[in-house]
Amino acid sequence: MEIYLDNCATTKVCQPAAEAVLRAMTQDYGNPSSLHKKGLDAEHILTSARRTAASLLGCDYSCVYFTGGATDSNNIAIQGALAAHPRDGKTIVTTTVEHPSVADTVTAMEKRGYTVKRIAPGPNGQFDPHEIVDAVDEDTVLVTFMMVNNELGTVLPYEKVVPAIRRRFPKVLIHMDGVQGFTKLPLSVSKLDLDLFSFSGHKLYAPKGIGGLYIKKGVRILPVEYGGGQEKGLRSGTEAVPSIAGLDAALNMIKENRAQILANYQNCNRLLRSLLADMPEVVINSPENGCPHILNISVPGIPSEIMLHALEEKGIYVSSGSACSKGALSGVLAAFHLPQERIRSALRISFSYETDESQLRTFAAALREVIDRLMKVVKAN
Repeated sequence: MEIYLDNCATTKVCQPAAEAVLRAMTQDYGNPSSLHKKGLDAEHILTSARRTAASLLGCDYSCVYFTGGATDSNNIAIQGALAAHPRDGKTIVTTTVEHPSVADTVTAMEKRGYTVKRIAPGPNGQFDPHEIVDAVDEDTVLVTFMMVNNELGTVLPYEKVVPAIRRRFPKVLIHMDGVQGFTKLPLSVSKLDLDLFSFSGHKLYAPKGIGGLYIKKGVRILPVEYGGGQEKGLRSGTEAVPSIAGLDAALNMIKENRAQILANYQNCNRLLRSLLADMPEVVINSPENGCPHILNISVPGIPSEIMLHALEEKGIYVSSGSACSKGALSGVLAAFHLPQERIRSALRISFSYETDESQLRTFAAALREVIDRLMKVVKAN
């Protein structure tokens, strides 16, 4: 039996989404830009998905744009916002713990002449909202930060930061990378008054290669590539109708079962913390108040990759950190002030709506066995 606990890297496509993808590929396969009925049927799929996403985002459906994924959304949001507002300032405020799709894009903008202020978490691993807000000034054009950290599950203080920036600098554009927080934490992009919000389908039981970008009405964003003018000219290229149909179905599944899904994340987190409490070798890196679908741990003395593959041999799949790092030591965990020994041995466990108690008990027993075996090897060397 396989036990998949790497849902932050990607999720298994849920059955309703898989069925919707197949139906769109084999029945509703028209081009949404075509004027005949097949095109209109495909266009209806896009409209349905926009409405579903908007109902979870708390916005009008006309503000939802489809992209190729969160990396695409983040690049359009950041580069498109800066290109559209060249005279509004030359400073970007962000954090030191961003996903590469934000961090590397901001660095590229820095090389083009922008000043970048990177705010780090405090020694306790938490962000001081005042520090983020105080970094914003009259020259700031964009603030961009994640909703939930993808490695530790730390929730950034967006509910305090965004309103405070709005009061002091109402014209500053605010973008939030919502990949790990969307549908898992309370959110209304309209009430929070965000300008831009990115999300990804494959973290939400939809196919890979589909994402979304919320753009507040009246906010001007320039495209970063050009073509046929799809998505109101923001992202050209024929829309991926099957993937969008899958996204619609997955989001509807979450919407209909949201309370149970969130309760399951919390129960899984609580149970695993309890099981790990009996293992003195294990250190929990994730904060108690983090997003519950993520639990990051370390077993100091045993490198992450060795532990990961030892568990894999037992059919258990976890991560050594962000999938985008491809096994490299996490600079994000260093930014959170974790000691090198814990960084070198960090494992990220992340739950899905299907994760259950028996899987976690099996994982804990396997972890206990693997630790005992590998610690003997470490001591022998």
